Amino acid sequence: MNIRFSHLLAAVLFLSLTAGNNRYDGQGDEEQKARIAKDYNIHSLPLPEDLTLGGESVPMDDPDVRERLDRELLVNTYWQSNTILLIKRAARYMPDMKKTFAEEGVPTDLTYVGLIESGFQNVVSPAGATGFWQFMESTGKEYGLEVQGEIDERYHVMKSTRAAAQYLKAAREKFGSWTLAVASYNMGMAGVERQLERQKASNYYDLLLNSETSRYVFRVLAVKEIIENPDEYGFHVRESDLYPILKTQAVTVDSAIADLAQFSLDLGINYKTLKYHNPWLRDSFLKNKDNRTYTFDIPVDKSFIQSEE
Repeated sequence: MNIRFSHLLAAVLFLSLTAGNNRYDGQGDEEQKARIAKDYNIHSLPLPEDLTLGGESVPMDDPDVRERLDRELLVNTYWQSNTILLIKRAARYMPDMKKTFAEEGVPTDLTYVGLIESGFQNVVSPAGATGFWQFMESTGKEYGLEVQGEIDERYHVMKSTRAAAQYLKAAREKFGSWTLAVASYNMGMAGVERQLERQKASNYYDLLLNSETSRYVFRVLAVKEIIENPDEYGFHVRESDLYPILKTQAVTVDSAIADLAQFSLDLGINYKTLKYHNPWLRDSFLKNKDNRTYTFDIPVDKSFIQSEE
């Protein structure tokens, strides 16, 4: 029998056997409409009237600003699975990130830039931007990150966080505005400077920009608003649902490691766990020809490691 025909026949038989099993069969259109109205509701969102980013007020009296914010609030409120994941990951990473930003003199709410950049995942963009903070190789090196074959500190959560804070601080010094600094994180400082001069403007909200950058600051604002006020947007996440901060201890090494898998076992963990906590290690060894000192994060609680009997 032709394979495609046999698959079609099986599908027909399945539908015929299951027909009538739907518990809503037999309802008329009016009953169905009533059920939808009762059980499935999508609400328009009231917009907050007082919003700030980096301590700078958002001009909510501007109709364009209101509509752009409305769009991002709706997208992130009704993309429920993604936003719940953002809430959970933010609980793990943001406390330490906010400490680092504060140390660098950068407003702590700008840590939401990293959240919309990557969802706090070590992703790589089509253009090659890498890690939580999506640094290109050249920019990462400019802000002190080591990027070479076996080491890529764009994947180092806290080192890349400090680099991002330093970038934002430099952009703030250039433009005199944290909001423009955030826009430049997406567009680049040169791009923002060019548009300010071309349009004879002085702030982000007066600029006509490409689609991505025109949405960028509003995505940061929307995610900040939802995560800081989850109940108001229908997100009910218990404390026990949040991803906990993982406690680690530091192990320093200033020599080569021929086999990171064996190194992991010697520390009482496994290779996967070593790489999970230290994703900046990009190979199965560490040549370390210059005998640099590297610090590894090793979990304090190792009870989940399956020991070999």
